[in-house]
Amino acid sequence: MANEFSRQMKCLRRLVVLGAVVVAAGVPLTAQTDPGVRAGASAGGPISGLTSAQLALFNAAKAAFQEVDSVTGTEPGAAGKGLGPRFNMNSCAGCHAQPAVGGTSPFTNPQIGVATEFGAVNTVPSFISATGPVREARFIRNPDGTPDGGVHDLFSIAHRGDADGCTIAQTDFAPQISAGNVIFRIPTPVFGGGLIEAIADSTIIANQTSNAAVKQSLGISGHPNFSGNDGTITRFGWKAQNKSLLIFGGEAYNVEQGVTNEAFPDPRETQPGCGLLGHPEDNSLAGNSDVTNFGLFMRMLAPPTPAPATASTNNGRNLFNQIGCALCHTPTLPTNINSIAALSQTSANLLSDLLVHNMGPGLADQVTQGNATGDEFRTAPLWGLGQRIFFLHDGRTRDLLVAIRAHGSNGNAQFRPSEANAVINTFNNSLTTSQRQDILNYLRSL
Repeated sequence: MANEFSRQMKCLRRLVVLGAVVVAAGVPLTAQTDPGVRAGASAGGPISGLTSAQLALFNAAKAAFQEVDSVTGTEPGAAGKGLGPRFNMNSCAGCHAQPAVGGTSPFTNPQIGVATEFGAVNTVPSFISATGPVREARFIRNPDGTPDGGVHDLFSIAHRGDADGCTIAQTDFAPQISAGNVIFRIPTPVFGGGLIEAIADSTIIANQTSNAAVKQSLGISGHPNFSGNDGTITRFGWKAQNKSLLIFGGEAYNVEQGVTNEAFPDPRETQPGCGLLGHPEDNSLAGNSDVTNFGLFMRMLAPPTPAPATASTNNGRNLFNQIGCALCHTPTLPTNINSIAALSQTSANLLSDLLVHNMGPGLADQVTQGNATGDEFRTAPLWGLGQRIFFLHDGRTRDLLVAIRAHGSNGNAQFRPSEANAVINTFNNSLTTSQRQDILNYLRSL
């Protein structure tokens, strides 16, 4: 560990000296550019090594993930049922679409179309646009000032052809936006979810405590989010708030589509005339439930395949490691013994430590989930980054360079300085333009 600390500190000192020369020479810091979304889908298929029976399960589960839900199953082309009474989208694959099923927000936002589908008369909120990201909205505070943090769905099923008299109103977001009481989240990709689920808690803790001296010198700490019941590490979602893929899928089914299920059996919204089906609407009485299938699909979904390496991306990867990015975006973590052989004792090249880190006031959303506070977020896995369109938890930018620099943020009276400040300062001030470009090229190759 001491040798590793010495090596990394020497690298950082060389970069600082180089940065001083670069700045003195007047080399601009903004000449590098994001190469943009990499063409060609490199994800969406099953993980290699599945048995024929497992592959059949994967394909059936994928179909469930793509199923479009209506209220009662009577909308043409939407055989699923249980939608609403308020909702954000009518299928999992509608949100998780880029660059393939299981990904994140696509180029064209499907929420625009679903707002008025099958006779609905919803108004599209101001923060949703045709070329913007799929978003959910959360309120920071309740009217009495206590913490809220929950999802407030965008649309209502009222006036749909299958709503049968349900008149529940659409949420009025305008007053909340004016009051600064709304934050946004975009869908997280679920590629390689089974590998993430298969990483042992002990591995996450061991990685947390590794390179401790280097991390301390750079102001990096981070900690796991934990389940309040069994005390194990949670790892899915923007704040690592969900324990498993089954819980992740079940919560999203209820929160995003309004479909009650065996993981989340109670409706979030109630009003006379809107409970048209019995609860849970999705259940296992007729075989595997949708939620079970969602978990199976995500569990056996392969991680993205990176682009072939080049001299630039190789250099970018080395610089990414040298300046300290990899101290949080851990390149590889091993998986534990797993009942699915394809996931067992292999490498998850996720580029994440699965911890939550303080990111400062610039990214803080003031929402606490588990023991992740209002300025903390999970280190986002970077596999597949090259084909993402929107960045950061709220999709505020399409520019990867802007997203990187947003990791740096000075503290204020409410929030601590970002743990990434030292690394971002090195990126901004101690690299040449071409070195920063190499890092961008490397990340876009993932």
